[in-house]
Amino acid sequence: MHSSSWRPNCVPCFFLLILSSFPNSFISLTQSKFAQLRVYPETTQDTFDETLLQSDSDVEFFIFDQDLDHFTYTPESYTKFRQRYAVDTRYWGGAEANSPILAYLGEETSMDTDLRAIGFLRENGPHFKALLVYMEHRYYGESMPFGSAKEALKNATAMGYFNTAQALADYAAILLHVKDKYAAKHSPIIVVGGSYGGMLAAWFRLKYPHIAIGALASSAPVLYFEDTVPKHGYYYIVTKIIKKTSVRCHKRIRKSWDEIDRVASQPNGLSFLSEKFKTCAPLNGSFDLKDFLDSVYAEAVQYNRHPNYPVTSICKAIDSESPRGKKKDLLGRIFAGVVAYIGNRSCYDTTMFSQPTNNNLAWRWQSCSELVMPIGHDKQDTLYQTMPYNISNYISECKSMYGVSPRPHWINTYYGGQDFKLILRRFGSNIIFSNGLSDPYSVGGVLEDISDTIVAIKTNGSHCLDLIFKTKDDPKWLVMQRQKEVKIIDSWISNYQKDLKDLKLNV
Repeated sequence: MHSSSWRPNCVPCFFLLILSSFPNSFISLTQSKFAQLRVYPETTQDTFDETLLQSDSDVEFFIFDQDLDHFTYTPESYTKFRQRYAVDTRYWGGAEANSPILAYLGEETSMDTDLRAIGFLRENGPHFKALLVYMEHRYYGESMPFGSAKEALKNATAMGYFNTAQALADYAAILLHVKDKYAAKHSPIIVVGGSYGGMLAAWFRLKYPHIAIGALASSAPVLYFEDTVPKHGYYYIVTKIIKKTSVRCHKRIRKSWDEIDRVASQPNGLSFLSEKFKTCAPLNGSFDLKDFLDSVYAEAVQYNRHPNYPVTSICKAIDSESPRGKKKDLLGRIFAGVVAYIGNRSCYDTTMFSQPTNNNLAWRWQSCSELVMPIGHDKQDTLYQTMPYNISNYISECKSMYGVSPRPHWINTYYGGQDFKLILRRFGSNIIFSNGLSDPYSVGGVLEDISDTIVAIKTNGSHCLDLIFKTKDDPKWLVMQRQKEVKIIDSWISNYQKDLKDLKLNV
């Protein structure tokens, strides 16, 4: 295997994966409501600083000739595909000093997004004197088997090589290659990931402890699977945060669903709703609009960050006083909330969260194969109309699309889930599980210390806040959270260096 220097000709846009009920031509898991699982939201995809990519001469891009299949020995398994990774050497203390490597495990997006959005590595690189490595996940961005996204994503046969075990093995191969390339045999590796990438980071530490000495798993819902389903789900937190922000806002949103259904059932009702909400295309049914609004509220809560704090903006618009002599109707208030969040546009694309991009097509496969997260609208999720998760319908619809059934129990079988605390108390070590309790995915996260070295850091924050770039307005608790994570990683490196020294003295 070898790598070659490579620079991207263009920077693909970042798309947030929203796993809610997709259009009929894409996916329609209407009984199994899913939410986005990424570090950054769809509605901020245009705010990344392109200069972070274009001006960093110290960041080198490479191609690694990756094995298609790491686990079988058929002729097909030896097929190669071009997988991207990047290396930033500017802070590294060098191989002779056994200086560490911080490795970011790419999630369901292009690596270019990670370089623009993830600040933890770059901001802490000088402190650790670390070599920084970023890796792109197979079947995302430019790392497409079979030569193109069209071929890689065309059917279940092509995507059969697309799972978390293969992805982790990809990262293992690249990291060993990097250590060899930079003669960094004894440089300890710490893997970092957020959201789905956070799950990968935790699992990598458990599966490849000989490669990574520790993992920072931010907002990683590793317990949100069959057999380990949390008592309260994703939409319970969405409901809780909006109700906490404004009881009136909560009540109005809750009433709006029935009002949308009532209007839609009337003659020309869908046309009225399309005009009311300035949709870019005519609505096919009330579900189109409700699904769009569902995604707006869920994304706003999941990424409820400064300086905008979108939940406050939405509720402020929904609760705003009517002009004198006029009375705001309920749907008008709901639309005002949409405008407050997305901005003033000539029209609003109700499919903006579920466009059939390559990233979304790729994640559709992952969520219809092994990453089956049982998220629905339960009775306690009072912001919404009740629509519980239905595994039978989910399996049936996934099977109709791909001809193969999901394996909802496989994640817990392969990585462990049941009795997670008991097993990892003795088996695992050196993992930080960080979660913001205002993040709906925190319900599936590890929220309590498992041992002295598998620790949980909880804040009141939202999704993956500790990984994104710092700002001068960061709250004190976020500053302290990042400092605590750095201190823990320092201890891992220190212990590793001590062990290395002791073992060398005994040779």
